[in-house]
This record gives sequence, C-alpha cells and structure tokens, in this order.
Amino acid sequence: MSSDPWGRVDETGTVYVRTADGEQVVGSWQAGSPEEALAYFERKYEGLVVEIGLLEKRVKTTDLSAKDAQAAIDHIREQVDAHHAVGDLEALKVRLDKLVETVEARREERKQQRAKQSDEARHAKEALVAEAEELAQSDQWRAAGERLRALVDTWKGLPRLDRKSDDELWHRFSHARSAFSKRRKAHFAQLDAQREEARKTKEKLVAEAEALSGSTDWGPTAARYRELMADWKAAGRAQREHEDDLWNRFRGAQDVFFAARSSVFAERDAEQTENLKLKEELAEEAEKILPVTDLKAARAAFRSVNERWEAIGHVPRDARPKVEGRMHAVERAIQEAEEAEWRRTNPEARARAAGLTGQLQAAVDKLKGQIEQARAQGNNAKADKLQKELDGRQALLDQALKGLQEFGG
Repeated sequence: MSSDPWGRVDETGTVYVRTADGEQVVGSWQAGSPEEALAYFERKYEGLVVEIGLLEKRVKTTDLSAKDAQAAIDHIREQVDAHHAVGDLEALKVRLDKLVETVEARREERKQQRAKQSDEARHAKEALVAEAEELAQSDQWRAAGERLRALVDTWKGLPRLDRKSDDELWHRFSHARSAFSKRRKAHFAQLDAQREEARKTKEKLVAEAEALSGSTDWGPTAARYRELMADWKAAGRAQREHEDDLWNRFRGAQDVFFAARSSVFAERDAEQTENLKLKEELAEEAEKILPVTDLKAARAAFRSVNERWEAIGHVPRDARPKVEGRMHAVERAIQEAEEAEWRRTNPEARARAAGLTGQLQAAVDKLKGQIEQARAQGNNAKADKLQKELDGRQALLDQALKGLQEFGG
C-alpha cells in the first residue's frame, strides 16, 4: 500500500483521493507499482491545474464570450467532480467558483456596456435623423447634399439598435433624404426651365445686337445697346454650355458698333478741336473792335467776323460756353453803344427829358421859396417838412439832368 497527503493506493490497486466529503475512488491501477499509480493521477491533477490557469488567463486578457467561458468551466468541473485525479480538488472547485463569479461580473459589465453603447447609438442616430430632417428643408443644395451623404456614412458606422427602433429611425432618416432629393430635383428642373427661357431671350437679344452692329445712327443705337444690356442682365443665366457663346456674340456685336463710333468720334473731335482754334482766333479779332469809337465801322467789322464764325462747324461741347461768351460780350458792347447813340439823337426823347427837367426845376425853386417864407415866420416844423420834400425833388432833378446830358444838352 502507498499514500501521499491527497491520495492512496490499496492492496487491490484501487486509487483513492481525499476530499472534504471523505475518500473518493479515483480509479484502478494494475499496470505497475502503487507509486506509479499515484504519480499518474497526480499528473492528471496538474493537467487540470494548468487547464484552469489557462482559462483564468483567457477570461482576464481576451474577449472570450461568457457563454464559451462557462462551457469551458463546466467541462473542467465535470473532470474535477469525477475524481479522476489526485490532488486538492476542493482548491480547484474554489478556483472554478471564483472564475464563474468573474465571468458573471464580466457578463454584467458587458451587458451594461452594450446597453450604454446601444443608448449612445440611439442618441447618435436620433441626432442624425434630426439633422437630416433639418437639412431636408435647406436650399443650400451642394452643401446639404454633401452633408447628407456624410450622415449616411456615419449611420453605417453606428451599431444596430433593436429592430423596431432601428427601423423607425431609419425610416425617418430615409424619408428626410428623399424629401431633400425631391425638392432639389424640382429646383433644378425649374432652374433648367428658367435657363432655357433665358437662352431663348438672349438669342433674340444677340440677334438684335448683331443687326445693330453696322448702324451709324450713333446716339439712338448706343441708347438701344444700353437697353439691350439691361435686358440681358434681367434675363438671368442660360445653361453653361450656351451662356459664354451667347455673351461673346452679344459683346462682339457691341464692340463692332462702338469701335466704329469711336473712330468717327475721334475724327469729329479732331475736327472740332481745329474749329475751336479758329473760333478763338475770331473771338480775339472781335475783341479788338472794343472800345467802340466809330459805331458804323464797329458794326461792319463785327458782321465780317460773325459771317466767318457761322461758317465754322461745331466745337467741343465743354469749350463752347467760353468761346461763345467772348463773342456775345463784344456783341452786347456794340448793342449798348447803339442804344446810347439812339438816345442821344432821338428828338422826342430829348424833348421829354428837357420838359421833365424844367418841371422839376420849377418845383424845386418853388419849394425853396416856401421854406424861406416858413422860416421867416418862425414856422420851423413846416420848414423841415418842406425840406424833406425838397430833398426828394432835388434827387429826381439831379437824375433828370444827368439823363439830359446823355442827349448832349
């Protein structure tokens, strides 16, 4: 008979293991010595120890599922409960029990983690749905479209929820995308229609612009081109493939007209500049007529200058007031000389002036006599009143005498 602290072999070759519930039969050994029997079953125990150690490590360091971990524990426990090994089987049971507790804790932890992840995924998907529904009303077609595509990629990266919740949220998400796509499609269909209408309008504008390009009716045609340009801007944009070509034709027609007008205007400006030079010379010649000493000679000289002036064409508009003003000044001076001569030589006017002077002189003399008489009588108030009247009559007399002098008498 042979034994160790955890087991023994009796005379019949039966191997026993000591447990808290007493000895349990491990097996029968007939192939060798009792020591070899104990050594064999002790090695089986050591194998269980190693197996439990490996399982403990896997549970701690890998993502072994709770289900697989429990199956492995149950498999080892069956071997321990079968008492087919010699060693501290109670210690193995304690380790297995602790391992079960660890697995359960891990299971609960993962359950909570999954619940948390599911809750986070739900909130994330609800946020995606809310943003998608807001974007569905946007008119920023490019930016909103790109953002919706990015939201789809984000959705695909999120965990699935329970089928009912996931399907409901996906339905809202998908509906928002469809609503946006429908609005965008309608918008661009309308835009295409507007651009086609713009193309037709601009074709007509181009046709008129090209027809006008050879016109020499400079003012009205330039005004019409301005109207055509306003109509062009109001028409909106045509399709991209037509817009540039239409614009080039439209602008080209205008360029032809305005280049021709500029050429003509340049020639006209040169001619008007030369005309200005000639009129400035005539204005200088006219100014030499002043002051008027011989009215008849002055009139003849001005008539000669004016005839040559009228034969000369237009001058630049901005220079016209100044040069014409010089001629008008000479003309006014001659007219004033004529009026003075007429007044001097008109008998009727001279007679009227002399008569008025005589009347005023008589009134002044009479008032002077009345003033002297009033003062002699000591009536100074009456004299002062008459003096004021005399002052007024004297002023009129002085003015009449001056006018009379203009008649040479």
